[in-house]
Amino acid sequence: MLKLCSCNVTDQVQASVQCRLPGSPGPFAFRRQAPVSVSCPLPSRFKLTPVQAVLSSQKPFVAEVVESGSGTLADRLRLGSLAEDGLSFKEKYIVRCYEVGINKTATIETLANLLQEVGSNHAQSVGFSTDGFATTPTMRKLHLIWVTARMHIEIYKYPAWSDVVEIETWCQSEGRIGTRRDWILKDAATGELIGRATGKWVMMNHDTRRLQKVSDEVREELLVHFPQEPRLAFPEENNRSLKKIIKLEDPAQYSRLALTPRRADLDMNHHVNYVTYIGWVLESMPQEIIDTHELASITLDYRRECLQDDVVDSLTSTEPTAGTETDSELKGTYGSAVAREDDADCPKFLHLLRVSCDGQEINRGRTEWRRKPSR
Repeated sequence: MLKLCSCNVTDQVQASVQCRLPGSPGPFAFRRQAPVSVSCPLPSRFKLTPVQAVLSSQKPFVAEVVESGSGTLADRLRLGSLAEDGLSFKEKYIVRCYEVGINKTATIETLANLLQEVGSNHAQSVGFSTDGFATTPTMRKLHLIWVTARMHIEIYKYPAWSDVVEIETWCQSEGRIGTRRDWILKDAATGELIGRATGKWVMMNHDTRRLQKVSDEVREELLVHFPQEPRLAFPEENNRSLKKIIKLEDPAQYSRLALTPRRADLDMNHHVNYVTYIGWVLESMPQEIIDTHELASITLDYRRECLQDDVVDSLTSTEPTAGTETDSELKGTYGSAVAREDDADCPKFLHLLRVSCDGQEINRGRTEWRRKPSR
């Protein structure tokens, strides 16, 4: 195990600051773009361990010197950046041990949170608000925010603990009141496609809680960051992301009643974060499916805000088999990596989240499952 040298943090900072370019102003701070490497000797009071001495003999001590005010430490450490054309954003993530579930792989909630994270980082990287709302200057002036209207996620292979996932995302217009965001998930080590996702967001007035059309001024702020031609994570016709979800009617086959939001479930808009809905939907899944299958795809339509004081019922029933898609309809540019399983091994379910007291519909969903792979 490598050991830290005996000097204190102040000594290390002072040593770094002493390494300056000719005529360069101070003070110095980290930035993301184009760091300049400068070699300088360690002060004599720095004592090296044997391992550090070997490393020092192989490569001179290097400090990266950049001007202050040009970025944050988070920007520097983040493993993500805009593509060369500036229209998409890629970032790598390591799967942590606490993000792994009973299948010894990352949970669907983990992956949904990563989608949310890379989307937010993309928005910040192009200059949208840094408070997590991804709003443009005009949106902030008019008190407008984005709310999730629909999410569709397909996972073909779940990453395990310590796997590195690379996620690419981009945005484009979707109707008169919304935008669309797409994601491609790959195994960073092999480049294998392991998942795709797409979502729709609509604009809402934060004060009145009413939906609002995207104005021309806001659209102009957005369009400079959108591809000129449509680019879809699911380019196939009649793909699962387009499938309409019929409402599940009582009596449901399975239910989990009186679910309540925790404070930790609320986002910065003070309503329940969309990832929490995924967990609530899965709470009413039959245990025999959970034991033998893993989630292949999930689609959620968001119908109503859920607030902290709401009490929620989760209902689930098997989806009727009539009118399902055929294999040939689901093959395409990205989908060719995955074949549809037989219905016996790929059960499908409809889901409904509703307010317990009055039955108001919060969310309707659809899931497909496949048998767990042998490990």
